[in-house]
Amino acid sequence: MSSRRNFLQKLSIGLSAAALTPLSSPASVFPDLRKPVKQLRVALMGLGGYAGIVARAMKECKLATLTGIVTGTPSKIATWKSNYGIPDKNVYNYDTLHTIANNPEIDLVYVTTPNSLHHKHVLQVAAAGKHVICEKPVADNAQQAREMIAACKKAGVKFYVGYRLHFEPHTRELVRMRKAGEFGNIMHVNNYMGFKIGDPTQWRLKKALAGGGAMMDVGVYALNGARYATGEEPVWVTAQESKTDMVKFAEVDETVTFQLGFPSGVIASCGTTYNFNNYERVYLIGDKGFAELSPAFGYGPIQGRTHLGPMNQPLITHQAAQMDGLADCILNGTPDPGMTGEEGLKDMVVVDAIYESLRKGGEKIYLYKK
Repeated sequence: MSSRRNFLQKLSIGLSAAALTPLSSPASVFPDLRKPVKQLRVALMGLGGYAGIVARAMKECKLATLTGIVTGTPSKIATWKSNYGIPDKNVYNYDTLHTIANNPEIDLVYVTTPNSLHHKHVLQVAAAGKHVICEKPVADNAQQAREMIAACKKAGVKFYVGYRLHFEPHTRELVRMRKAGEFGNIMHVNNYMGFKIGDPTQWRLKKALAGGGAMMDVGVYALNGARYATGEEPVWVTAQESKTDMVKFAEVDETVTFQLGFPSGVIASCGTTYNFNNYERVYLIGDKGFAELSPAFGYGPIQGRTHLGPMNQPLITHQAAQMDGLADCILNGTPDPGMTGEEGLKDMVVVDAIYESLRKGGEKIYLYKK
């Protein structure tokens, strides 16, 4: 398959932080505002495959609406204007992006460009005075993430990262149960996410655009999942890499396993790959019960079970729930479920340490002083 996006869709269809707030019903995902006084007006930046998924999902939204686009590919403009009713005045390219500051019909820009462009583009959007959400990983490294957070604070705009699963019902139920003590003391976590990547010429295999390989692209799912499964921040990491195709993966990592040590003594054993499929799970074990999500990270349907039986949570369109949820945060001041730039920074601190461990032959890297 040629892209991670297609893989996530097809994988799930074929199968029948720690700050997350509880989800009690589908209405908690889609705010029950049939006639909202105001909607969050969104422009998509970078019109690749994922932007199309978000745009189609936003047709379900109540509080968010697509009003603009930013693209470096003029040939895409006519189709997007026709499909989503985008007027000429709300169409931008990367050279004219700064003029979006003068457009009252756009409140937020969603950056879906390749990973290594996130830093540059978020800084540009912040300078234009617009709220911004960017896809994960938030940046190439923690230092870039800090600069992005600082720029958004200076500009007085909100900064979010596309952790769509933080609005997903099974994920939220797992976190609710963990916070309620229904698993007892968490004893172990085992998470992994990966797929067999296709087209060897795609940007995800070019470090200058991707920032890294499987660890950067989909390993962050397993990492973020370990953090919300434990409700803790890791204090040390170790990591190991295997590479079977030195040509295809000349610039980026292929398969990485990593371990996270938490203050309570819990160890999370995690993995990520670009070399094989059927590798997607969140599994936590407590002294009173367990939870498993598998599939856990794709676009749906997510499936879950616990020691009490099937989770039986609602199946939703993740991107619609995310955009309505973020609109609710911005417009109505509802609590953010761990999607801020600071949340992205926490993951990048760990990703940096994982790559450091790889460079040092698997050495244990401490994230904080012992």
